Parts: sequence; structure tokens; C-alpha cells
Amino acid sequence: MKKSLKTYILLWSTQSLSALGSGLTGYALVLWLYTQSGSALKTALLSVCSYAPYVLMSIFAGALSDRWNKKATMLLCDLAAALSTVAVLVLIKTGSLEVWHLYLINALNGLMNTVQQPAAEVAATMLIPEDQYQRTSGLRSFSQSLNSILTPVIATALFTLAGIDTVIAVDLTTFAVAFFALLFLIRIPEPERSESENEPLLKAAGKGLKWLKQNPLILNLILFLACINLIASIYDAALPAMVISKSGETALGVVNTCVGIATLIGSAIVTLLPAPKNRVRAICAALLLSMSTENFFLAFGSNTLLWSAGAVLGWLSIPYMNANMDVIFRKTIPGEMQGRVYSCRNALQFFTIPVGFFAGGVLVDEVFEPLMANVSADGLLTTLFGTGKGSGAAFLFFCIGVIGAAVCVGFWFALRKYRWSDDRVTK
Repeated sequence: MKKSLKTYILLWSTQSLSALGSGLTGYALVLWLYTQSGSALKTALLSVCSYAPYVLMSIFAGALSDRWNKKATMLLCDLAAALSTVAVLVLIKTGSLEVWHLYLINALNGLMNTVQQPAAEVAATMLIPEDQYQRTSGLRSFSQSLNSILTPVIATALFTLAGIDTVIAVDLTTFAVAFFALLFLIRIPEPERSESENEPLLKAAGKGLKWLKQNPLILNLILFLACINLIASIYDAALPAMVISKSGETALGVVNTCVGIATLIGSAIVTLLPAPKNRVRAICAALLLSMSTENFFLAFGSNTLLWSAGAVLGWLSIPYMNANMDVIFRKTIPGEMQGRVYSCRNALQFFTIPVGFFAGGVLVDEVFEPLMANVSADGLLTTLFGTGKGSGAAFLFFCIGVIGAAVCVGFWFALRKYRWSDDRVTK
């Protein structure tokens, strides 16, 4: 490992550990709320409350992040998240915790994450040598994948055997490790500031959008990912409806575990692969592979083995896509503009996720399931997608598979005029 990477590795490893702890608390609170209320809607609103501030405030948060010290911003946001966790613990111990408390706390945490995320992105850029962008992106994907596998297992075990108090204690311990490592052991250089510190916030935020308009490759890649996120969130909404209806909760757990394992393996592979000759083409190819495999395995498959195989094919290439996207962004966006541009990206790229979740639920419950319930028992649709509850979701997977592949092909042609290498981008 290169000596220049030591500081970033320390930051990455401790922040990943803290993210695991936060994930444990979030998962345990979902379990706690569901056992208390028995309402899937109430538990789903926890995620809505977390995501809404992130999408709505991202553009302005980036402008603030560019003005503020990155290390101080990360420390304060981490501290605010820890205090909210302590508040949850106090409310539980006093028997005062109510649903609206969790919604409020999740909204505040979402707001803090809105500011912290662009600051963390800039901090990573300042610490990572340019020739290590792809490898470190693979490391981030690796830790995220590992956390996605470990979180439900550890959180469920701790919650069941020792209670939510123990889960929160683990979370606070991981927070302390990351907080003090960042405070005392990590120095994050600040990018050069070319913007006026007294510039109005709205004008500063607008410069992020203006920069994107002047850089059509980055803007088109963001719009590409926004379309993919819309399709992927419809997938996320439909997956439980199909798998649980056809094979039960255990099957859903197996499929989700295969997703985590696939991204874990993909992340490890990314750290070893050489840079592609054309990163734009690599992004399109990775997403085309994902969109044109898993959805069809889910649509036509009839058992957990086939669904799991589709999950592996659909998610194995995602870390590779993320790594190439990350390199293009970090090498193209000036350091002093990254907070604003990343925040504009978050708003444009992620607003389709809640839209997709809502659309997926409506399409399954109100369109595809009623349609499949009324088709002929010996017709083509029942032959392809089966009968009974879950067959409508399978039909929906076929539709989003076709749409997803078409979107990838369309953007492939739209972006083919760009050739990105690590030396330069040509048009």
C-alpha cells in the first residue's frame, strides 16, 4: 500500500465502522417500530423522513459545504447523529419514545447527512492520489457491500438476544472510534477557494447547476443515473411483493444476501482491474449488463436459485460502474466546486428514488396484480409469469427489464461521442 494512502485508509476504515454502527441502530429501530405498531407504512416512513431533507436541501448544502472547513463539518455532523442516537436511548429507557420522535430524529439526521456527504466527498478527493481513484472507489463499495450483508444479521441478533440498548451501545462505540480518529489522527487539506466567502447562498448554489450545464458529459451521466435509479427503486418496491408472495420471507433474505455478496465480490475485483481505455463506455456496459439480466431472471424465474443467480448478475458490475463514475467526477470537477456540484448531482440523481418507490407500489397493487388476476389461466401471460399473488410483480420486472435495457442503449448512443481516458476526455 502506498504511503500516501495511509491517511485516507484510516479515514475510510473508521468511517465505515461508524456507518456499520449507524446501520445497526437504523435496522433495529425498524424492527422495534414494527413490533410496536405492526404497520409497514409507519416503518417505511422512517426512510421517507431520512430521504426528504437529503433531496430537497442538497443544492444549498453543497454551497455551504464549499464554504465550511471539511473536517469540522464532518465532526459536527457525526456528533449531531450521535446525540440523536442518545436521545432515542433516553426516550426508550424512560418509556417516552413515540413514532413522531423517530420521524423527527430521522429528518434531522437526513439534514445532517445532506451537509456531511459533499464535505466527505471533497475530503476524499483531497486525500487520494489521482492514480488511486478507481482502487479507493472499490474500497468504498467493498465496505458498503460488507455493511449491507452484516447489518441485518448483527442487528437482528443483538436486538433479539440483548435488546435495542445493546445495539445503540455498539453504535455509540463505533461513533467514538471514528470521531476521535478524525479529530486527532487525520488532517484534511482544504481546497483552494476561488469564490467569495460573502457570495449570496442562492447564487453560490446556482453556480453548481451552471457548472453542470457547461459540462454536458457530467450532466448526461447524472441524468443517466437518475433514470437508472427510477427503474431500480421500482425494482426495490416490487421485489418483496413477488418473492415473499411466491416463496416467503426466507427467500427474500437469500436474494438480498446474494445482492450483498455480488457487490462485495465486484468491489474486490474493481481494486485489481486496470483502468479501462474508455470509462464512459465502461459505465454504459456495466449498467446494460445489470439491467438486461436480473430483471428477466426475476420475471421468468420460479425459484430462489434462479432469482439469486439474477441478483448476482445484476449487481456484480455495479461497483465497476461506480468506480468509473467516481474517477470521472473527481478528475473533472475542480476541488473548490466539488461540494456544490456533488450536491446538485445528489438532487438531480436521487430525486427519482422516492418517485420510483411510490410508482412501484402503485403499479404492483393497482395495475399488474389486478391485471394478472383477471387474465386467462391458460394464456400467454400466465405461462410466462405464473398465477396467483406475485405474478403481477413478475410481469412488472419484465417491463422494467425492457425499459432499463432500452435506457442503457439510448444513453450509450447519446454518450458515444465522448471518449474518456485518465489522460483526457475527447468529444
